[in-house]
Amino acid sequence: MPAVQTPFPKRYGPWAVIAGASEGLGAAFAEALAMRGQNLVLVARRPALLDALAAKLRAERGVDIKTVACDLAEPSFMEVILRETAGLEVGVAVYNAAYAPVGPLLDRPLDELLRVIDVNVRGPLSFAHGLAPGMVARGRGGVVLMSSLAGFQGSPRIATYAASKAFIRVLGESLWGELRPKGVDVVVSCAGAIRTPGYQQSAKKDAPGTLDADRVAEQTLAALGHGPLIVPGVVNKLASVLVGRLFPRATAVSLMKAATKNLT
Repeated sequence: MPAVQTPFPKRYGPWAVIAGASEGLGAAFAEALAMRGQNLVLVARRPALLDALAAKLRAERGVDIKTVACDLAEPSFMEVILRETAGLEVGVAVYNAAYAPVGPLLDRPLDELLRVIDVNVRGPLSFAHGLAPGMVARGRGGVVLMSSLAGFQGSPRIATYAASKAFIRVLGESLWGELRPKGVDVVVSCAGAIRTPGYQQSAKKDAPGTLDADRVAEQTLAALGHGPLIVPGVVNKLASVLVGRLFPRATAVSLMKAATKNLT
């Protein structure tokens, strides 16, 4: 008989914090966690979208929800989250936020590229550093960090984004090794293309292996507690093996260059 899974609130704790929760994959994580009985703290820049999602999930799932409007590029964002979650037992922490300017690196303004570092590098580092200690103290918790297949090799036209996603992958795998003995699960989700509003605006057509956001969220949460890394989707798993292990690096970079040429 298959093992019976412990419900998320009992396994990890009653509250989940989702950074980058207003739409797309963040909203899919909110839906998936609400279905698992988690109360939610939804964090993003746009309060109107957060409030609309919160109202929908309260009505449909009957969970408690707090919304926190803040800019994850600001160095002080974690102070805001910790203040708003004071007194809550945060059992699951999902960092989904990302910033991804498209184009040759030298054509992009430096301040735009540095914003990638703020949101995609400093953001998840601050997020995990701020929320994981409470989990360690209680001996239970789960941390989800969103990386990307773009972070497995150089990716022309999204170079800074790809580099940031490589950082997240290594950070998450390292945290998995550090926190697992303390009762805290960590998983890094290395997704391919996802049908989100942002992706659909930048891509002329779906890339091979493109998945709906709800599938990525479900597969990622199902992987929590089962190893440091998940690549959602069969096509993407195959691509990660070919590009990450079998192809020469020059070939891998050339394939990514072809894959990103139609992004705008």
